[in-house]
Amino acid sequence: MDDLKLEQVKVSINGRTVKATVEPRKLLVHFIREDLGLTGTHVGCDTSYCGACTVLLDGKAVKSCNLFAVQADGKSLTTVEGLEKQGELHSLQKSFSDCHALQCGYCTPGMLMSSLYHINTCDQVTESSVRKALAGNVCRCTGYQNIIEAVVSTARQVKGEIA
Repeated sequence: MDDLKLEQVKVSINGRTVKATVEPRKLLVHFIREDLGLTGTHVGCDTSYCGACTVLLDGKAVKSCNLFAVQADGKSLTTVEGLEKQGELHSLQKSFSDCHALQCGYCTPGMLMSSLYHINTCDQVTESSVRKALAGNVCRCTGYQNIIEAVVSTARQVKGEIA
């Protein structure tokens, strides 16, 4: 076994503070899934191509297969499990369901997190802006149209725009 020095990390994940000891080379996605048991964040390609591992780190969408767990030290992390509050789905999750924006569901957590970041940071969410925002997320099942409709619908609700 390698004689790696273990590192201490402290992160706020989905609103709760977690302290852990990790190998410096442990990827954030594996820390989330294996150490914290939050399996909603998926491992797709391990190359940052597919976006299934997307989470919010200090509010910004990042691909957790491209970061080490130690890079999250002292930061706030939100995974797909953090969207639901007190048994209520997030409006984006509801829109994905209402618009039939998922099939197999494997890409869905990453799509949700990238979409939420886009809604939170874009002044005017349009079909075109959503297509650009989700360019780093791959879905092999849906053809994207229903996903785009769900994101635009949620943005209208959240931002008070008229449909």
